[in-house]
Amino acid sequence: MKTVTKKIDTIWFENILAGRKKFELRLADFDIAEGDILRLEEWVGDGAERKFTGRYLEKQITYLRKIDLKDWVNKQPELLDKGMYVLQFE
Repeated sequence: MKTVTKKIDTIWFENILAGRKKFELRLADFDIAEGDILRLEEWVGDGAERKFTGRYLEKQITYLRKIDLKDWVNKQPELLDKGMYVLQFE
């Protein structure tokens, strides 16, 4: 088990903190596995002015699925026009 640290904007941070958001959609440019800890550090500002607020959340990954978008777009070209939803349910 390892910890992976990522930056997150305040709007998303607050939604996770409040328990409304129980998922994360990220570019798959890092290694992570079920059981790992995702440390989300709250950052504010833009560009060179962006800075860490000192607040963070740590969440254990309970489900992970990497999606190959090339396969999806080849099978469903309307994805480029319509986009996708990320759905959460309990």
